[in-house]
Amino acid sequence: QVQLVDSGGGLVQAGGSLRLSCAASGRTSSFLTMGWFRQAPGKEREFVAAVSWSAGNTVYADSVKGRFTIFRDNVKNTVYLQMNSLKSEDTAVYYCAARRGIGALMIPSEYDYWGQGTQVTVSS
Repeated sequence: QVQLVDSGGGLVQAGGSLRLSCAASGRTSSFLTMGWFRQAPGKEREFVAAVSWSAGNTVYADSVKGRFTIFRDNVKNTVYLQMNSLKSEDTAVYYCAARRGIGALMIPSEYDYWGQGTQVTVSS
């Protein structure tokens, strides 16, 4: 059984940095892509970034390009999201996700497994 455990969220001032982690266990060999999504109160869950599990290719939402970096450690079965130059609008619950298929990368319903979420709050 696959399990994803998110961690690393917290309270940070605008302009600061945080690193989120997502530890995966179980049949990680079936993963094609891992990604990070976020959901702010009253808003839909939105795509943040994704990385291919084998090759490490990355994709980012326009809103985080140049500020966030996604990378994975296949030995530790962990995916990270390094977030720099944080803004108040980055405040949300962040979820990691994994998928086995090749559907649309930025659509939440295309992902098979989800972490429990970690709260990121950026104060202005």
